[in-house]
Amino acid sequence: MKRILYDKLQEWKEKKGRKPLLLSGARQVGKTYLLKEFGKNEFENVVYLNLDKDKERYEILFKDSIAPEEIITKLETLLGAKIEPAKTLIIFDEVQEIPRALTSLKYFCEDAPEYFVAASGSLLGVALHQGTSFPVGKIDNLELEPLSFEEFVMATGNERFLRIIDNEVDLRIFGDKLEMLLREYLIVGGMPEAVASWVAERDYEEVDKVQNTILLAYLNDISKHTDATTATRIHQIWNSLPAQFAKRNEKFMFSVIKGGARAREYELAVQWLVDCKIVRRVERVKVGDKLPLKAYADTSAFKLYFLDVGLFRHLAGVSTEMVLNNEALFREFNGFFVEQFVLQQMAGKHTLYYWSSEANAEVDFVTEINGGIVPIEVKSGTNVKAKSLKAFRDNYQPKLSVRFSLLPLEYNSGLLNLPIYLAGVGEGYLEKYSER
Repeated sequence: MKRILYDKLQEWKEKKGRKPLLLSGARQVGKTYLLKEFGKNEFENVVYLNLDKDKERYEILFKDSIAPEEIITKLETLLGAKIEPAKTLIIFDEVQEIPRALTSLKYFCEDAPEYFVAASGSLLGVALHQGTSFPVGKIDNLELEPLSFEEFVMATGNERFLRIIDNEVDLRIFGDKLEMLLREYLIVGGMPEAVASWVAERDYEEVDKVQNTILLAYLNDISKHTDATTATRIHQIWNSLPAQFAKRNEKFMFSVIKGGARAREYELAVQWLVDCKIVRRVERVKVGDKLPLKAYADTSAFKLYFLDVGLFRHLAGVSTEMVLNNEALFREFNGFFVEQFVLQQMAGKHTLYYWSSEANAEVDFVTEINGGIVPIEVKSGTNVKAKSLKAFRDNYQPKLSVRFSLLPLEYNSGLLNLPIYLAGVGEGYLEKYSER
């Protein structure tokens, strides 16, 4: 599978003033595979250490001194191999499992920059909240997400359809094919193992089995890395997520978890899921004409979205038939799956918030593009009536407003309608029309 982040790894290798690399991301998004593939293709040798699976074996490397020359000497002795700075990629996988390994990146940066060191972490955020020291300013950061829709299209052998995205005439001709690929993606999602299963078998039942295994692994992490009370609360939040979206509340409602639940009881559990990157937190803003949006975010009002639309579909028990049925897809969960898709595709390129007013108007997302605030509405199918988006436009007069729907691409008086499948891959249109 081609991962777009691979190009960023190549840039890191060639960068002047390069620092040790930290690749973060949720479990099973493909971090280990990507780093190993990068090492195999770009270096003569790869030294790979799994600090979770072989924790006892490797703890001795970092037990006393974590000076780079001593770590390298111990590694060479342990592995019986010569580590040459310019020819070898050293990978510390699940680096958060041995905190001193994470700290050692600082000294590789300061004292041995000639070595190529890449570390990965799935539960890094949890480790930092538990007091693990982070080498601030001494590392280069990258984050790997599940496969985007663009990567999914490439993985399924349909790359030719990506070439017509910037051509509005071709979009009208081939849009039906892209819409069908979108539905496949809503079912399969972007977890590499699920995508690989779909590419190999073309069997949604096999995809379901893979997704179930991934979700069970996440639940196992919860039990393994938290105390009993926090684990129980995380499970309660986890189980409440489908109901949260079915109700379409203005914000995440703790009362949906259980009657009488209070925010302060569940703050740690919410943060744990965010730190593990299993859920995405989108906060509310009440203004639409003041920058930066972050300064006006209401941290007490937020929504939680799942890491991956395919995993959420499985968690919510939504059948493949429902996703493939146009009417049912947009009826159930009030079109939430499409909203989740748009968020997932845009989150890596934009910081997203949602907007609501005292008059109960709500816009799905707002973000900053080319120095301006852009409201984004996600509509169910071809029903594009959007009172809330109109209220936002009337109040704040944004230069560009965006509406995702199943209608063709169209621009009219500052309102850009984009077919849903262009979320993420249609960045060129956002740039183009935001400059008008």
